[in-house]
Amino acid sequence: MIPQDPDALLGRKETAAALTEAGFKVSAETLTTKASRGGGPPYHLFGQRALYRWADSLEWARGRLVNAIPTANTNRAGFGFGAMFPSWLLCWYQYPS
Repeated sequence: MIPQDPDALLGRKETAAALTEAGFKVSAETLTTKASRGGGPPYHLFGQRALYRWADSLEWARGRLVNAIPTANTNRAGFGFGAMFPSWLLCWYQYPS
C-alpha cells in the first residue's frame, strides 16, 4: 500500500512493496544490499531495524529514472540503418550531405 503521509516511516519490506506498487520494482533484498554498499535511499535505524521515510524513498526511486531514449529507427529517418545497427554504432559514421 502506498502511504498517503510523505513522512511515514516504513520498514524494508514495506518500502519495497510501496515502491513496487508505485511503479519502481525493487526488492527488500536490494534495499538491504544498497544499505550496506551505498546507493540506496536514506534510512534511519530504530534499534537494529532500518526505517525509510516514504518521501525520501520515492525521491530516490524517481532520481534513478533516465530521460526517455528514442529508438534507433527515429534517429536516422530515411536511411534505414536503425533496423540494422544499434544507434551507438552509428554515431561515428558521417552521413553524406
